[in-house]
Amino acid sequence: MKDERIYMLNALWFKPDGGEQRYREYLKAVTPLIEEVGGRKLKSFVPDRALIGEFDADLVFFIEYPNWDAFKQFANSPQYHKIAYIRTDALDNSLLIRCQRPDS
Repeated sequence: MKDERIYMLNALWFKPDGGEQRYREYLKAVTPLIEEVGGRKLKSFVPDRALIGEFDADLVFFIEYPNWDAFKQFANSPQYHKIAYIRTDALDNSLLIRCQRPDS
């Protein structure tokens, strides 16, 4: 049976003067919504230096969802839309990239 899990790569650039703290508030509010659809946040990493190419994000991490439908359920929920502004308030820029494991 094919593994349908997806992994959303989050790369974040915080706004100066409080963006990181504001994003922590967002994570606290959004985590129960992610868990409600069967998702979970994996470990976070602070990029040290780009060795090839340019990349200067402040934080990167993956969120694992059981499948694409679970992500869509989360992203389209009214509860998420009520708190999404906190994310916007916290970030200067971000990347959200859908990924799959190569053996999927």
